[in-house]
Amino acid sequence: MASSFKVNTRFWFTLVVFFCVLSSFSQGDTSTFKAQFALGVNSPSNGFVDDFEANSTNFPTINLGLQYMLKKQLGAKLDFGYNRFSNLDGTPEFKVNYSRINLQLVYDASIITSFSNRMGAFIHVGPGFSIIKPLGNYGDNKMSYLNAMAGIELHYGVSDKLSVYVDTSYIKGFAKDFNPISNGFGSFKGDLLTITFGASISLSGCYYCGD
Repeated sequence: MASSFKVNTRFWFTLVVFFCVLSSFSQGDTSTFKAQFALGVNSPSNGFVDDFEANSTNFPTINLGLQYMLKKQLGAKLDFGYNRFSNLDGTPEFKVNYSRINLQLVYDASIITSFSNRMGAFIHVGPGFSIIKPLGNYGDNKMSYLNAMAGIELHYGVSDKLSVYVDTSYIKGFAKDFNPISNGFGSFKGDLLTITFGASISLSGCYYCGD
C-alpha cells in the first residue's frame, strides 16, 4: 500500500510540474490544453513464461492524462494508464495489474479528417515506465521496466470545449528475461495493445471543433 501511495504521489506531483512548465510557454489563441479520460480494453502479448497465457481481450483499461499543444500541430501529453488482465481458461490462474506513466509528443494529424470540421486526429508517441503487480499466489513477482508507447486518437467535437474520441495504442515493454524463471509465474514483461473510448475537455480552446 505504501509503495502504491508513493507511485501515485509522484505521478500527481509530476502532473503539476508538467502543467506549470507548459503554461510558461503559452501562446494564447494558438495553444490548447486538455484533460482526458478514457475507458476500454487491452490485449497483452509476448510477456509470459511457458504455460501462462492471458485472455486475448481484457477489461478494464483506464487512461487519465493532460495534453498541451505548444504549437498548432505539435504538443505534449503526460498520462497515466491502468490495466487489468487475467489468465486464459485452461492455464494457471493469475491476475495482473499493469500500470504505466508516459510522456509523449503529440502531432495534430487532422488533415486526414479534413472532410469534417468536427473531426480531428492526433498521433502520440513517447517513452514511459511500466509497473507490474501480480495478484494472488504470485504477488511477490512484482517488476518494473521502461516502455515506449505509440497510438492514434480520432476525435469528434461535441462542442468547442468537449470532444469524444477513440484511441488505439501499442505499448512496447523493455524488460529483462525472468531469472530464475519462477520470477515470471503470474507476471508479465511484454507488450500491450489497448483500445479505449473517452472524453477530452479543452481548457484553452479547440483546433478541430467547428462552430
